[in-house]
Amino acid sequence: MTQQEFNDLIAPDRLVLVDFFATWCGPCRAMHPVIDALESQMRSVVDVVRLNVDLFENSEPVQHYRVMSVPTLILFRQGRMLWRESGVVSLDTLADVVRRFDRVEAY
Repeated sequence: MTQQEFNDLIAPDRLVLVDFFATWCGPCRAMHPVIDALESQMRSVVDVVRLNVDLFENSEPVQHYRVMSVPTLILFRQGRMLWRESGVVSLDTLADVVRRFDRVEAY
């Protein structure tokens, strides 16, 4: 995915959670069911995008956002980064973050 394609994905006036992951990463695999549950529970509020950092075609957004460790989760709205966290995050924490930023107007 080029940087422009990535920018198009995160551009909507809607929350977009990007999961930067690697297939060999144990914590990333642990996050997959958490991300799936969040997507299922909050589908009306947030879109989820998964980006494999090991694929060459994804190198532009990985480098642009300086993703140095995986998993890295970044929440966007209108192309703006609202929240970022690396490592394992609980479903409750993710849901709280999404709820908090869903109430905030983008500007």
